[in-house]
Amino acid sequence: MAGDGGTAAERAAAAVEAAAAGGWEFRNAYRRQLLALSRRIRLLGPFAEELREARRGPADGEKERERERALAPLADALERALDLLRLGRDGSRIFLVLERDNVMKKFQAVIAQLEQALCDFPYDKLDISDEVREQVELVHAQLRRAKERADMPDDEFYNDVLSLYNKSYDPSAELDILERLSEKLHLMTITDLTQESLALHEMVASGGGQDPGEHIEKMSMLLKKIKDFVQTQNPEMGPPIGTKLMDSNGEPRPVNIPDEFRCPISLELMKDPVIVATGQTYERVCIEKWLVGHHTCPKTQQRMTNTTLTTNYVLRSLIAQWCEANGIEPPKRSSQPNKPTPACSLSERANIDALLSQLCSHDPEEQRSAAAELRLLAKRNANNRICIAEAGAIPLLLSLLSSFDLRTQEHAVTALLNLSIHEDNKASIISSGAVPSIVHVLKNGSMEARENAAATLFSLSVIDEYKVTIGGTGAIPALVVLLSEGSQRGKKDAAAALFNLCIYQGNKGRAIRAGLVPLIMGLVTNPTGALMDEAMAILSILSSHPEGKAAIGAAEPVPVLVEMIGSGSPRNRENAAAVMLHLCSGEQQLVHLARAQECGIMVPLRELALNGTERGKRKAVLLLERMSRFLVQQQEEKEAQLLASAQAIPRLPEQVQETEIPEQLDSPSP
Repeated sequence: MAGDGGTAAERAAAAVEAAAAGGWEFRNAYRRQLLALSRRIRLLGPFAEELREARRGPADGEKERERERALAPLADALERALDLLRLGRDGSRIFLVLERDNVMKKFQAVIAQLEQALCDFPYDKLDISDEVREQVELVHAQLRRAKERADMPDDEFYNDVLSLYNKSYDPSAELDILERLSEKLHLMTITDLTQESLALHEMVASGGGQDPGEHIEKMSMLLKKIKDFVQTQNPEMGPPIGTKLMDSNGEPRPVNIPDEFRCPISLELMKDPVIVATGQTYERVCIEKWLVGHHTCPKTQQRMTNTTLTTNYVLRSLIAQWCEANGIEPPKRSSQPNKPTPACSLSERANIDALLSQLCSHDPEEQRSAAAELRLLAKRNANNRICIAEAGAIPLLLSLLSSFDLRTQEHAVTALLNLSIHEDNKASIISSGAVPSIVHVLKNGSMEARENAAATLFSLSVIDEYKVTIGGTGAIPALVVLLSEGSQRGKKDAAAALFNLCIYQGNKGRAIRAGLVPLIMGLVTNPTGALMDEAMAILSILSSHPEGKAAIGAAEPVPVLVEMIGSGSPRNRENAAAVMLHLCSGEQQLVHLARAQECGIMVPLRELALNGTERGKRKAVLLLERMSRFLVQQQEEKEAQLLASAQAIPRLPEQVQETEIPEQLDSPSP
């Protein structure tokens, strides 16, 4: 529901990200309208990114309240639009066609609400870049046009469904109607038909005003007609509900499956009938899917007091007898899921327990040997990682990170690195308070231990909330030092960890104050090109921070960035353009624009705008616009200066007055 789930900024960003996440397949009468709505919301992706970035900055009470008021209408509208997209993706295709008028009203209401939310949008109250503002304004213009014209679905489509639903069609045209509907509704496979049946029950159950029993019965019969037609047209899909068998003469004879043997949800012959709390019987697989998120009986709409499923042995026996009497092979039930197997065998677990006992030993040799063995076991496979963590190894390995034996310390931190590859172990490592100890190794361990400590921080920082935890423990200055003086592998691990950590806005300032920018600029200008990709990615992310932009601007970056835009890899070109775009906004923009002009940026920018990545093209177009405005402004200033200079030159007198000639000139002296 609108208004729930955090601040307006978080809600708006979450809605846009959900729309852009993929998996939005629309296979119904409103596909065109749904794709257009989805595309417009996805265009707000950069806007959502900037909202996320702004939220990570320091809180300001009054400013936060202004942001909340400014973004609340948009967040409500985006959430409502997301609900409509979900309806189009998950809803029953038959139900949506029959509810055409109501569905179109929803479309018009959502478009009007989005357009109104973006009308006179208070950009001044939000820290939104010019690039993003232009994109939001583009979406607003599209919504305004969509609001002015109604895009109705196919009338023939609607009339076909309605005629079958009301049984008002010409019998001779039935097959043609069913063929059109099966194609337009994308109901061509058993999977499609089963999903439609589930969606049909869900939508009728959640709808109000109409008798669900009558409504679902009529639509189920309509779906049954389509299913029979499709299965008849495609024999490889299996027999239709009215199964055709061969008699002794080889002629087909129809055998209709009794209604009580069909699942009310899938309309298929039941394989594993189960009884629910209301006394109704369903196919186990179908009712299990239904019960995810529902507490009512699909057929009666009664609320179920529990979700216990009891096998209907009597009905299962009757179905088997009926199949045998009619020459049909009884349906095979899917085997019950096996009990989860342990991650490792008993002997492997015993070996791990023995190694953990050695970790607790007072003998340094035993500790070192056990840590080394656990390091190798954790590297070997996922099952070992699960089993070692479940055995309680993480706290014991953490205690060894402060060991005076550098080799033991190295084995322990590397074992933690290997364990952290498994997602569940990340939470266990963080909750055990591991980060300060890992940072201690990063600062004081052997070079290999420091490298693996950096790699461990990188692995843990994949989780957003852990970025905050790691950044607050002094890890960033230590990573900057390793990036400066480590081995090639150590520098790579440090760069990867720093990039991940700097995604969080609060960590960008820490990295800049730790001296990361001059170090990165050194890597960018390094003739060997080592770590160029990592350096450009970090530079791009730091340039969005005010301190980062100032530090980068002070390092004379424009010549190398222009060269990168012209001749770098596709990813480096787009990152270089992103950095230039940040530099060319703000207080020093004229300085950087003038320097870019001197370096000949226009030609590589035009080429990037034509042949770059999507992000690179977008950045290049915006930079070209700014450069063009700058060049026009420069030309106007030159013309104004020339005009002013011309007006300032004193004009010579047209004639000399006689009174102005000195007397001495009348009679020259001898």
